[in-house]
Amino acid sequence: MNRRHFVAVAMALAASPVIPAFAAAPPPMRTRWNVIESEGYDAIAFLGALSGQELYRHYYAEDADVFAATLPADIRTDIPRLAQQAETESFGLLWPVLANILSGAGITSLRSVIDALADPEGRVAPAFRRNPSREESDFTWLARHSQRLISVFRAMQAADFAGFRRKRLGTAFAARIAEVTNGLARYDVVQWQEKLTGRSFDPVINVVLLAFSKPHGAKMLDQTFLQAADYDVATTVRIAAHEMLHPPFPMDGEAAKAALAVLARDPLIPRIVREHDPKWGYTTLEGMLNEDICEALDQLISEALGVARNPADRWRKADDGIHVLAGGLYGLLREDRWVETGGNLEQWIAAAARSGRLGPKMLHAAAARVLERPVDRLWPLPSG
Repeated sequence: MNRRHFVAVAMALAASPVIPAFAAAPPPMRTRWNVIESEGYDAIAFLGALSGQELYRHYYAEDADVFAATLPADIRTDIPRLAQQAETESFGLLWPVLANILSGAGITSLRSVIDALADPEGRVAPAFRRNPSREESDFTWLARHSQRLISVFRAMQAADFAGFRRKRLGTAFAARIAEVTNGLARYDVVQWQEKLTGRSFDPVINVVLLAFSKPHGAKMLDQTFLQAADYDVATTVRIAAHEMLHPPFPMDGEAAKAALAVLARDPLIPRIVREHDPKWGYTTLEGMLNEDICEALDQLISEALGVARNPADRWRKADDGIHVLAGGLYGLLREDRWVETGGNLEQWIAAAARSGRLGPKMLHAAAARVLERPVDRLWPLPSG
């Protein structure tokens, strides 16, 4: 399975005017929010800024320049090489995928990152191989480059990354954790996820606040995700609504295979997968389906909770407009009044594949209505 779908770059975009919540009496609260922080995950996330990629320097150029000056020259030059190799060798975006693979190894401090990398088979593999979204090639890549990564993180430790991070977060960080916890208390994301997928979820959602994670909201093992500490509560709810859904149903199951077979014959969706900028991830049709059905569902959940962005604005601004499939799936789910009825999502996707609703005629028409674009010009977006 392609795991690049874990990376939800669009979650970092500024909110558009929200859509009012549905006025139904709420059921008993299912969601329990656990808001924490992690020096270890922040060290992993800071690889993005240290890689020199504009995607991250847009947010952290000054931080990266100051801290990089404290690192040995060979480490400064190897981090960009690692990031480039990760993408060209199909590992994906370096820091989000690395964080996900290590997330079963008890990542707390920078020391814990080094310890996990020093013993991939003992500390990382057990949890990794229980992960339904695992790709064995990712673990192979990690094991092959583990000594280089250890050298990077040891250099960061020697340069006092922990102190640098504490200064960046400031003395009010504990209060920020409490503020986010209080703000989330009324948002029952899990109840909506269960209703719209037909699956059961653990009621606990772990939110890890970081200093250096923009622009990503990144899914870890189980019900844990990483996000920037300064995101507002509405953004946190949207990230949680999205990230916990991955995968929306078994991507090696019959329903997914049927949907992928239909989409593979679409003249547009596979072209988007092939031709879009790979920095956004989603470089396989399976990865795009996984991501975009989650985006369609999280849009419905966000609307129900009163924190949604306008869907046309959202999918125009996100990732160069590549999520046409999300718009189409969202439109079909809206036609079926899915937010009111709920049900088994895997059965819904199988039925949509059988009935022809995932074919270009119906899917593109639904996307055009949602995205407010002509049906014959859904992608790429017009320049300017």
